Amino acid sequence: MSAPLFLHDDLSEDLLVLTGAEGRHAATVRRVRVGEAVDVADGRGRRARCTVTALGPDTVHLRVLAREVEPVPALRLVLVQALAKGDRGELAVELATEIGVDEVIPWSAQRCVVRWAGPRGELALERWRSTAREAGKQSRRARLPVVQPALETPALLARMAGTRTVVLHEQADLALARIPLPDCGEVLLVVGPEGGITDGELAQLTAAGGTPVRLGRSVLRTSTAGAAAAAVVSARTSRWS
Repeated sequence: MSAPLFLHDDLSEDLLVLTGAEGRHAATVRRVRVGEAVDVADGRGRRARCTVTALGPDTVHLRVLAREVEPVPALRLVLVQALAKGDRGELAVELATEIGVDEVIPWSAQRCVVRWAGPRGELALERWRSTAREAGKQSRRARLPVVQPALETPALLARMAGTRTVVLHEQADLALARIPLPDCGEVLLVVGPEGGITDGELAQLTAAGGTPVRLGRSVLRTSTAGAAAAAVVSARTSRWS
């Protein structure tokens, strides 16, 4: 079994101490033991291979044995995820993070039931970011995905400039498994809300360079479609080679 992973902002010292939420999680939830091997990452690609040297109620003392840097992928994968009600948005972020996406952009599409505005929107964004952080730890990622503030459609169209963008749509003629994909640069995966992408939005996305694609015959929910598409792209490109 791979070593559990925890997060620490500064990995420059040879002796590290996990405190606060990370210390409690390591000591109380994971119940690490003295002599156990653990990994510590800064979330920006640096990883330290460590061994536990001492424990406290909410602290874990570690000695760094080796350091490594997880390279930036040649092909960045960006999930544009429409806002979803309940915990479906957080599930989408969790699954996509485990698959390995590099960035998540919440999208306020026309048919989204929920809207991120004011304090409510700030709390929702923080939940998505916390979900990405925890999913990144679970999947042992040294480089965590960046979760951006939500975009309206005009800002999304501008963000698409110069990228390979695919728009998941159940009525598309092209299959994601068959379209050409780059091995470097950036791919945006656009996932609509439960009510679907409107005809007007689809026309705008296509005019901006997006390619409508389908995954298969099944119609996936917004919470699972992004992860499925990310897996297809990863398997067909340099990301999983």
